[in-house]
Amino acid sequence: MTERLELYRCDICGNLVQVILSGEGELVCCGEPMKLVKGKHQEEMITEKHVPVFRINDDGNNIVQVGSVLHPMNDDHYIMFIETISEDKKHLELQYLYPGEKPEMILENKTGKTLAYDFCNLHGLWEGESD
Repeated sequence: MTERLELYRCDICGNLVQVILSGEGELVCCGEPMKLVKGKHQEEMITEKHVPVFRINDDGNNIVQVGSVLHPMNDDHYIMFIETISEDKKHLELQYLYPGEKPEMILENKTGKTLAYDFCNLHGLWEGESD
């Protein structure tokens, strides 16, 4: 059974899909079952700087940035997207990123605790949570 907002990835072609509505079936791509992707935490790899960090910028906006020191955004190593999900799972924001862009996102609807994910093209999915 899938759960709303889970991410699944195909090991063959790399497709990454997010569940919009929960269901009983199995997600399949390229003839094989897709694998559930779980976000890594900072504790899992101390040397990695991929964890989403929440802060307030000089303009008073709530921001999610990737890493306490910004993640590189090179052609061969970059953050592909940042996604935030409200604690009640009613609000989701997604921003795609490309090499050369700053790995951060202004939050439009931050209320209460918020979970953030980012996806590095080399190191996969990472997660962080606001205070």
